[in-house]
Amino acid sequence: IGSANIKMAEVEVSRKGSTLTNFVIRPTPPRAVVGGEISDPASISEVIKEMWNSLGTKRKAAAIGLWGTSVITKRISVPHMEEKLVAGQIRWEAEQYIPFDINEVNIDFKVIKGFQANAETMEVLLVAARQEVAMLYQDIVQSAGLNCSVIDVSGFALANSYMNSFGSQKGQTAALMNIGASVTNFVVIENGDIVFCRDIPVGGLTYTTEIHKGMGINLEEAEAMKISACTGQAAPEEVAKIIQNSHEVLAEEIQGSLDFYSNTTPGLPVQQC
Repeated sequence: IGSANIKMAEVEVSRKGSTLTNFVIRPTPPRAVVGGEISDPASISEVIKEMWNSLGTKRKAAAIGLWGTSVITKRISVPHMEEKLVAGQIRWEAEQYIPFDINEVNIDFKVIKGFQANAETMEVLLVAARQEVAMLYQDIVQSAGLNCSVIDVSGFALANSYMNSFGSQKGQTAALMNIGASVTNFVVIENGDIVFCRDIPVGGLTYTTEIHKGMGINLEEAEAMKISACTGQAAPEEVAKIIQNSHEVLAEEIQGSLDFYSNTTPGLPVQQC
């Protein structure tokens, strides 16, 4: 569920691998997602129901991704312990890193085995999602007549897709970016482990908003003008300048995230994007 579009993919999974068998995309209902928050769950459920019917499938098990400020991912160091004991300890360790009430979030984690700083500590990727947001997404899917089997982080889904297609690529560090309308999912994979994940608050709407402000037109006209300029159709020269300036904003945000990763996460430098 994105701020501009809702996408639904049907995937056939077997021992031989995964195959995309069907795909549907629909515009997100106007003002149904505002500032990364869902404001009209009923209209989104209706769209999902229509999309599922258009697929013509009997499958009802659905996986969905969370993104935005309601999800926190952070690489932390905890005292070294047996992996089976981490689950009991992680909630106490997490409390100092999460800007929400610890009783109002769902917490998960993954021990990063590829890199350990020393014998006294171990590296863990901490994930926390606000319960009310996770429940809202679940309710939306169930209201559409489907079963919400998996709630994942959108950045992790991006990483899983990459590794399913290209393997874990041991000895390599890759940065993945999925540029959406409101946010860019940015993930770093090192030796087959997700070691860094964040949502950068820039995307396609950054361009539309800047054209809207710069040209004094409404957002629908700005979107159309953006598409025209980017597909070689007639558009005012000023639009090209605004798009170039927006390129620089997006590039600066991505560079800032790369720098933040490099400065805060020990390990191999990013070798490919």
